Amino acid sequence: MPSPDRNLQPVNLPSGWDVDSWRTRPAAQLPTYSDPTELEAVLGELKGLPPLVTSWEILALKQQLAEAQEGRRFLLQGGDCAETFDACSSEVVSNRLKVLLQMSLVLVHGLRKPVVRVGRFAGQYAKPRSADTETVDGVTLPSYRGDMVNAPAFDAAARRPDPRRMVKAHARSAMTMNFVRALIDGGFADLHHPEYWNLSWVGHSPLADEYREMVESIGDAVRFMETLSGAEVHNLNRVDFYTSHEALLLPYESAITRQVPRHWGWFNLGTHFPWIGMRTAAIDGAHVEYFRGIRNPIALKVGPSVTPDQLLRTIDILNPEDEPGRLTFIHRMGAAAIATKLPPLLDAVRRDGRRVLWVCDPMHGNTEATANGYKTRRFANIGSELEQAFDLHAAAGTRLGGVHLELTGEDVTECLGGARDLTEADLERAYRSTVDPRLNYEQSLEIAMLIVRKQAQLATPG
Repeated sequence: MPSPDRNLQPVNLPSGWDVDSWRTRPAAQLPTYSDPTELEAVLGELKGLPPLVTSWEILALKQQLAEAQEGRRFLLQGGDCAETFDACSSEVVSNRLKVLLQMSLVLVHGLRKPVVRVGRFAGQYAKPRSADTETVDGVTLPSYRGDMVNAPAFDAAARRPDPRRMVKAHARSAMTMNFVRALIDGGFADLHHPEYWNLSWVGHSPLADEYREMVESIGDAVRFMETLSGAEVHNLNRVDFYTSHEALLLPYESAITRQVPRHWGWFNLGTHFPWIGMRTAAIDGAHVEYFRGIRNPIALKVGPSVTPDQLLRTIDILNPEDEPGRLTFIHRMGAAAIATKLPPLLDAVRRDGRRVLWVCDPMHGNTEATANGYKTRRFANIGSELEQAFDLHAAAGTRLGGVHLELTGEDVTECLGGARDLTEADLERAYRSTVDPRLNYEQSLEIAMLIVRKQAQLATPG
């Protein structure tokens, strides 16, 4: 088996970096722990726990992302806005995997290229917040920052940042990874049996017939190939699957960052593909300092306030040697702003000849509140931003190589519109997110179909 390093040029460990050098920089979005001794004891325990992923998996993903940069693959990255400890169950994990597999099937069938499947889970337990505290009825408590930090209930004990939760998050992430690996290795992702991926509640979806026709078409193609060859096509019985999360809680991330035998440098072994969020992307900040030294492929969320000069300076820091597959930019502008905010960034990176993978997050720039108090997103705005992104990249001579989505395999009603045209009244039926609204199964599948149709439109002359 060829080494994942085969097509990746060697790079050097950044000057002045070590696994704790981030502690010398301003650190945003970190909780304040009341007992430093307890925190250090937990970090020592984490450093001794087994890793969740391996260095060779990380380097294999980096190679696939390098191919996506060249247009030979498409990245599908999706999952929960914030995982919760209570949702670490076989049903939730398998349904999440099912919807990503079905979306990737749609994309492979329509785009005619391999899909890089990356789950936004097995570690997405920490969330940034706009304020450090929350006040209700005159009582002020620390904000809920995800189950890795504290609990959502509004009382002093629940909201206290508890370092022991990092160990619990590591354990839940390990359980999730173990179950996903077992499902995939056991044939759950076998293209001979896509019916394994069916979600029972979606039979009434307006998209069901179109999806079944696609499955039947692929099944016919597989059987035709096997008839011609006289043997089963074995490489269709499993897929590569990777994990990602926002590496927000730096004490946790640095505790699971290790050196490994036979590979130089340092790897975050808690996930394959960590990213930096918009609120922690300061060039002189702790998160950028941590990220510049790890060998994982990394991503950066890019919002409408980012300037071309800032983006180029960030590339200089995070990928100074222009390593293939190293750096992904996930732009999240909002449907109303993308047409004016994205083109200058695309032009700057293209003119400078920098090697990055461009990915669209059409979710986070389109969040709004309804009159009845729900945080939601309109499917029309999500689709609009995604379609505009394809057009803007085509006009700029760059390539949109992936999509980043908050979604779930559960029958939730959190985003308005979509195939069944969910209304504000529908939100009350099944709104379960603790932080941000997610696409449900059929809305996710509709996004995959939208991507295929848009690519076909762009590929058609005239």
